[in-house]
Amino acid sequence: MFRLYLYTFLIILFIVASLFPNHILFLFIGITANITIFVSLFHARGLYLYSGIIFYIVGVILFFTNDLTLESFFLQFDSMLGMLSLFMVLPFLNSLILVGRYDKHLRSLLEQKVHHLGDLYKRGGIVTHILGLFLNIATIPLLIQSLRHSLKNYSKKFTDKYYTNNLLRAYALCLMWSPMEIMIIKSLEITDSDYIIIVPFLIIFTSFMLYLDTTFGKRKYAHIPIENTDGSLSIHRIIKKIAELFMLLLLLVVAVTILNYIVGQGYLFSLVLLIIPISFIWAMKIRKMKRYIVYVIPNWKRNTMGQANLFFMFLTAGFFVNMVSETKVLAILQHIFTAVSTQTLYLYILIGLYFLITAFIGFHPLVSIVLLAEILQPVLSEISSIPLAFVLIICSLSTVMYSPFNVSLSILSNIIKRNSFQVSFWNLPFSLFLITISIIFAYFMHFIFH
Repeated sequence: MFRLYLYTFLIILFIVASLFPNHILFLFIGITANITIFVSLFHARGLYLYSGIIFYIVGVILFFTNDLTLESFFLQFDSMLGMLSLFMVLPFLNSLILVGRYDKHLRSLLEQKVHHLGDLYKRGGIVTHILGLFLNIATIPLLIQSLRHSLKNYSKKFTDKYYTNNLLRAYALCLMWSPMEIMIIKSLEITDSDYIIIVPFLIIFTSFMLYLDTTFGKRKYAHIPIENTDGSLSIHRIIKKIAELFMLLLLLVVAVTILNYIVGQGYLFSLVLLIIPISFIWAMKIRKMKRYIVYVIPNWKRNTMGQANLFFMFLTAGFFVNMVSETKVLAILQHIFTAVSTQTLYLYILIGLYFLITAFIGFHPLVSIVLLAEILQPVLSEISSIPLAFVLIICSLSTVMYSPFNVSLSILSNIIKRNSFQVSFWNLPFSLFLITISIIFAYFMHFIFH
């Protein structure tokens, strides 16, 4: 329980310090963050543990080689707290989806008038796209369980590749326009862009790519028959539930936009403040308040207790990035990007390659984009912000499909008992195609906003 109180206390400190900036408060945040890192060290596992240790050790070395004051050391740990705050409050929204039984209705949509695996592929892509907006990473294991019943008569090699292509692609595409996705929020902060302006372009692009994937997938598997099992729920009830979900999403976007305009602390901070109250308001609307309270509190506790990996890696990564910004390494990378900053197409290609390379060497895209923000800092004022934000969003989130170190791909690999690199290569051709199309799309956007 100590971790639960420690993580919660750190996030509350961050929120208070953001609303009422104070030097002493930020020092206290740094001290608490280091205690959190130490405690999380004994609970972190795998890549998160090794990455966090490397980030912290290298950060400490860079700190002492740059002749900085001891006080400044504790001011280097707050850059990732906004992201960690979002992870802390997301269970309130996820629990609402489960209590409202929205997930059950969407799963039933998978079984409505499906005649062959091509139909199932298209339906699976659409359901994953919708459900991923609200359940996030929980979407993958949930839908694998639903698909397994329909694919039980096929070989493991066939079904494993089917899951990988169908679920990861649709899941990545839904994240690319989700107002709650941290990579989008970070990209908007870097480029000082507005979600309302960029979201139409994101929806057009992701809808087009989802259409291509599901259409070709339907054709690819159309020759493989499947037992026709109509869902137990009527299509009318399913559509009604989906409409409710989008009403909830619209309410959240509008409320966050208004609050952000009032407090001026950024989209992420406003989202963190509003997810909990809006979730409770919606629970009242659907008359599930008692059930929601009974479910959400233990779910939130379990989720928070299980975040040692995230707190350990992201706190140390934020420290590492801040220290890199004080070294010549950053200057070298800045020189490379500055050299092509006037050649828009080459800059976008370089950004795509940057995320591709960092994804395969073990950098989480959140770490990559925070470091890239420092690299691009000298030229941000010279680059059209909306197309740049578009490239950052698509290229960073494409890693969801192919990065062997990404959480979603790792979860799927674990479920199907496959090496994560093998799963990664199954989606790499589509990922490269998506990145290429996004760069071309952004290049034409550049002429619109130039």
